[in-house]
Amino acid sequence: MYKNILVPISFEEDRDAAGAIEVARTLAAPDGKVTLIHVMEDIPGYAISYIPDNYLVESRQAIEGELRDMAAKLENGASEVITGHSGRTILDYADRNGTDCIVIASHRPGMQNLLLGSTATQVVRHANCAVHVIR
Repeated sequence: MYKNILVPISFEEDRDAAGAIEVARTLAAPDGKVTLIHVMEDIPGYAISYIPDNYLVESRQAIEGELRDMAAKLENGASEVITGHSGRTILDYADRNGTDCIVIASHRPGMQNLLLGSTATQVVRHANCAVHVIR
């Protein structure tokens, strides 16, 4: 059983957030903490001028609300929205916060992943704690 589980949440269609949360709930010790995080990627400078002024603030508020609602269904659940590059930011957050397990959903890899890699791959390769990948 794990004391401090981190569950990165992606709101893309092919990610199984509910499955990852359920696995985290199962793996958590009776007094274990489960933290749901979402990483908001930085928008490149060349694209930022095409985005409405309130978009980033409003989307962050919507994501924070959704994560908060998801975490409220967990005993000793927490949520946080952070900004940065997904893989590196998840790994840094886990190290800073004493995470002993990361439960991450992944899509089925395709040809694009051979060239670009994926967040789950980066987390699995570089995490300093246990990682459970959900497909």
